Amino acid sequence: MSAPRDPDVGDLDVVVFGASGFVGRLLAAHLAGAAPDGLRIGLAGRSADRLAAVRAGLPARAADWPLVVADVQDAASLAELAGRARVVATTVGPYQRHGLPLVAACATAGTDYVDLTGEVLFVRQSIDRWHTVAVESGARIVHACGFDSVPSELGVLLCAEQAAAEGAGTLEDTVLHVKSAAGGFSGGTIDSMRAQLDAVAGDPALRRLVADPYSLSPDRSAEPELGDEQDRLTVTKDPELGRWTGSFVMAPFNTRIVRRSNALTGYAYGRRFRYREVMGYGRSPLAPLVAAGVTTGLAAGMAGMSFGPTRALLDRVLPAPGTGPSPQVRERGHFRIEVVARTSTGARFTATVAAKGDPGYTATAVMQGESALCLALDQDRLPDRAGVLTPATAMGLPLADRLRAQGFEIGVRRDA
Repeated sequence: MSAPRDPDVGDLDVVVFGASGFVGRLLAAHLAGAAPDGLRIGLAGRSADRLAAVRAGLPARAADWPLVVADVQDAASLAELAGRARVVATTVGPYQRHGLPLVAACATAGTDYVDLTGEVLFVRQSIDRWHTVAVESGARIVHACGFDSVPSELGVLLCAEQAAAEGAGTLEDTVLHVKSAAGGFSGGTIDSMRAQLDAVAGDPALRRLVADPYSLSPDRSAEPELGDEQDRLTVTKDPELGRWTGSFVMAPFNTRIVRRSNALTGYAYGRRFRYREVMGYGRSPLAPLVAAGVTTGLAAGMAGMSFGPTRALLDRVLPAPGTGPSPQVRERGHFRIEVVARTSTGARFTATVAAKGDPGYTATAVMQGESALCLALDQDRLPDRAGVLTPATAMGLPLADRLRAQGFEIGVRRDA
């Protein structure tokens, strides 16, 4: 890759873009508590008054954080923002509608970038338009740095690293199992879903792209034929997990990010790596009924969002963009996932990623904040890569270390 950007260029280490939004405020609050003394942090958005109000609500150590006025509709303001920062952490979505101008500015300037997207089409466009530019400038453009898709990325990476360290071969059948999760619905996530559904509505080629399990691969011709890992809305008693499972709503995005990581690392996880994500419902007699109900509800919700009249009804009850659950709901939230991997030698490894706090808000703010700090402060430990990357390929184990220090449970064990 090209030489990384000179750390002395620009006056800010990390800038939060969208700091006056719901998630942006949570991210700013995390950085105000977790960033080391002396780190230069800025708050960016369209309104200086709103940014000032956010800053006033943060701890005293944030009182002198600079405010940067920038707008996704103003390319010059984004170029100025990227020129001032070493890392830009953006919460401004839906990214399909609003994200590419900032990716362009950061890729051109050689500025590292982290976001919270869960949108396949946006990431594909980012790759096609800006990967080569970012490689040449030394920028790390890192998508999916929240609950989409950090737990998936780190869980698989830990299994692969441990298998390699023990000489146990490469990963083959691998499944992410959501053991438990609790939290509020994200208005931003729902708005991102709307944006992607709108984009594919009249375009069969885009629908095929979204449905392709390897749609984010750097070289689609090097991947298996379509059909090997098609997403399935099914309920089954998983033979590897020994429990009833159903569809996980984030799987159609997370799985593609993880497969991109495998390809970007020269298939370090394995050429026979097969990956899926499921929700777990236990082993009780009622488990298949609960799994069937939730899976049917997910399918019905997606169908409803795709049809105008039912979408209008759903929009009346679903959270609006820029809103989120109360502090009490966010505090009660949690998640626990396990990644179970079989290797080419028959060994089995299980990685755990778990945290307290609402997965889509509290925990996501920590994951994105620590991703930004990792890029800004851990340069000597990061993989030697640039371009449009993933959390595992841009940061990997240094990010896991940072999250552990924030109270996340992250580990791996060999089962057999």
